[in-house]
Amino acid sequence: MSDIHAKIQEELENARKVCETSGVGSKECAAAYDALEEVQAEASHQREQKGKTSLERYCDENPDAVECRVYEE
Repeated sequence: MSDIHAKIQEELENARKVCETSGVGSKECAAAYDALEEVQAEASHQREQKGKTSLERYCDENPDAVECRVYEE
């Protein structure tokens, strides 16, 4: 997970440099921050996936499976 945090830092520094050079309202600045957001979204996705059991992952993909039914009393 530390690799993704290093990538986030790298993208953040890059975005700041690009915006400083090209201007805050430039397309280049927007693209640099879009790249940062994509890496942050991936980090969030990895955190979300961590800790789920194989059954939970299966039920996420197959919510109508018999094994995934939830009965209320």
